[in-house]
This record gives sequence, structure tokens and C-alpha cells, in this order.
Amino acid sequence: MDAVGNSGNFFIVAAPSGAGKSTLVNALLAADPGISLSVSFTTREPRPGEVDGREYHFVSPEEFRARRRQGEFLENAEVHGNYYATSRLAIGQQMAQGTDVLLEIDWQGAQQIRAQVRNAVGIFILPPSIDALEERLRKRGQDSPRVIERRLLAAHSEIAHAPEFEYVIINQDFPVALEQLTAIVRATRLRFASQAARHAELFNQLGITTSRQGG
Repeated sequence: MDAVGNSGNFFIVAAPSGAGKSTLVNALLAADPGISLSVSFTTREPRPGEVDGREYHFVSPEEFRARRRQGEFLENAEVHGNYYATSRLAIGQQMAQGTDVLLEIDWQGAQQIRAQVRNAVGIFILPPSIDALEERLRKRGQDSPRVIERRLLAAHSEIAHAPEFEYVIINQDFPVALEQLTAIVRATRLRFASQAARHAELFNQLGITTSRQGG
């Protein structure tokens, strides 16, 4: 799938578990109706308060494997013993309609996305420290001590992939982190390719060619 020609932008947001990624993303979505959250497929069990089709499409491992064999997924990965995947069709339709799409994803999925989607914007959310990360994981009360320990061990290898992303936000002060995330989205919408796709008629009237040459 190629983002060229689509007027929607594609944002990839990754972070170690507990860094506050989902809280930041939800705040951004609440404030910006121009962004749609990509709802991924997963084989993990729903957490308290999660609704099928809203946070995730919750499916069995058997159904997941069947959809993967049919080529339905843009990317898929195993994280903490569960499978996750992104719908190729849904992403393409939304971007073609001019909707910006945001995908919460792990570094493995981000690598697969980048191999297939041009101009995807990568954003990595970091915690202010490993100690702060552990405290957040324990306070949210969603995982057992054993799972928390496993997530902390995985966090080190996940954070090592931060250099693969264009932007890095340190989520120490939430309002500041949200402001930075919003700034990235706004700046991306002003990139030449985005403006040319969204305002093709104006660019044509002004005689601006959409095929730029490097100088």
C-alpha cells in the first residue's frame, strides 16, 4: 500500500507498555476530529472496560491465522504472547477519503508498515525513567506482578528501537507531551505532499507541479 496520492496522513505511535501512549493518543483524538484511530486485531483477552471494535477487534488465534493467510493484514506481530495486526483495507480506505489515520503499534509492526507505506510518520513515546515506567504499570492495576516484570524486561529492547522513528516524545509532563504530539500532527499536515493532495485544484491553478526535483 502506497500513501502517495492519498490526502490522508498516516501516523505510527509506539512506546513500551506503561509509557502513556494510549492516554496521549486518546486525548489527541478527543481534541482533533480529523484523525481516525486504526482499530487493530488482537488475540489477547479484553481488559476491564474495553469494548470489541473500539479498542481492538478481539478474535481467536484460529480466526487471526485465517485472516492472515488471506492477506488481510498490513502487518502482524506477536507481543507478550499475543498476536496483533492491522487491516490493510481499512487503512487504505480512510486515507483515500482524506482522513488522517493513527495507529498504535509496537516496533515490530512499525518496521513492517514502513516497508509498505510511504510517508508514514513515526512517533515514539518514552517514559521519563524505568522507575517511572514500573510505577505506572503497577498503578494501573491491569496486570499481574509476573506480567509487569515481563513488560519491564521487554521495555529495554523496545526502547532501543526509538532511533527508527522520526519523532520522540518524553512523557514526563502530560500537557507538554500532548502539546508536542499535537504539534507533530499539525506540522505533518503542512508537508508539501499532504498539501498538494488535499488542495490539488489550488495547486493546479497556481501552476505548482507535484513532482518535486531535488536540488
